[in-house]
Amino acid sequence: MAKKIALMQGNEACAQGALYAGCNFFAGYPITPSTEVAEVMSIELPKRGGTFIQMEDEIGATAAQIGAALTGAKALDSTSGPGMSLKQELIGYACIAEVPIVIVNVQRGGPSTGMPTGPSQSDMQQAMWGTHGDHAAIVLTPASCQEIYEETVRAFNLAEKYRMPVQIQLDEICAHMRERVEFAEPGELEVIDREAPSVPPEEYLPYDDTKGMVPPLASFGSGYRYHVTGLNKAADGFPTTKAELVDAEERRQINKVMFNLDDIQKNEEYLLDDAEVVLFAYGSTSRSARYAVNELRKEGVKAGMFRPLTMWPFPEKRVAELADQAKAIVCPEMNLGQMVREVERVAKGNCTVAHIGRVDGEPINPGQIIDQVKEVL
Repeated sequence: MAKKIALMQGNEACAQGALYAGCNFFAGYPITPSTEVAEVMSIELPKRGGTFIQMEDEIGATAAQIGAALTGAKALDSTSGPGMSLKQELIGYACIAEVPIVIVNVQRGGPSTGMPTGPSQSDMQQAMWGTHGDHAAIVLTPASCQEIYEETVRAFNLAEKYRMPVQIQLDEICAHMRERVEFAEPGELEVIDREAPSVPPEEYLPYDDTKGMVPPLASFGSGYRYHVTGLNKAADGFPTTKAELVDAEERRQINKVMFNLDDIQKNEEYLLDDAEVVLFAYGSTSRSARYAVNELRKEGVKAGMFRPLTMWPFPEKRVAELADQAKAIVCPEMNLGQMVREVERVAKGNCTVAHIGRVDGEPINPGQIIDQVKEVL
């Protein structure tokens, strides 16, 4: 039987990927340019016995997500910049309480109301550092409708596997462009569910690190009773101020990500073997960068592209290797200098690092990239 194929927007592909991953709960608040995710979920979830709820605001949406996830649901929300700003406290709560949720941020111009219908990549640092305190973050940056579909599945897998919030950073161009999407058959893509406790309820400790860096998570209503809080806590979930316990908790929650980089990080490398200039690009901007690489190669310039599909944790090791190999790294992005700072930090002066920034609501085109490459060489 032939696979189902459809022409659809990136936002619609995101919703379909969530459904494939087993998402059965959506809470959100409509905001341009992410609303199509919610629209699809509002139609599809009731058909499947799932729950769709439009909350009073973006804060309530994330609170509802966390509550649903604690009952065992796979919970999704979609929003854009102003909504992400409102969500930050509860994202931090999901981090410290170790609750798996997935949030889609379709980036638009900002700050504040900014340019609701214009593309942007200006929430990249917010995705890592938007909430306060020391914490880990997993942030994915797909660049095509097919990739959005598949990376949404991966986002749920990572959230469930590591018991933490995972963000998908789209931009308005990726969200609203229409492309061919091939739907996966059941079982074709890996779908991960959180680990359930193997001990009886009376022995269960929700944050017992003797069970590993990611303790099993029992669902509320399944017979397991435990305490959830935004405070630092002991293994039983109740608050503690004991220095050694607080330190251990903070470090474990970061190490569960940093010790599993090979499982979490995913990148695309394009014509990098002999590249003397590397384009570090992501999201829709990477599509212009790929075209620019091909044109530069025709002119004899040894160009290549490094495209992170996992932006956080940042791919430090590979970027450092490329900085040792290349004469220059050029970072085109629709902001005034966010991820280029990470590239500069990791490159440590071993090569020239240049930036192309655009914040006027228009995409970065291949010609801009080609001109910048020729300038730095």
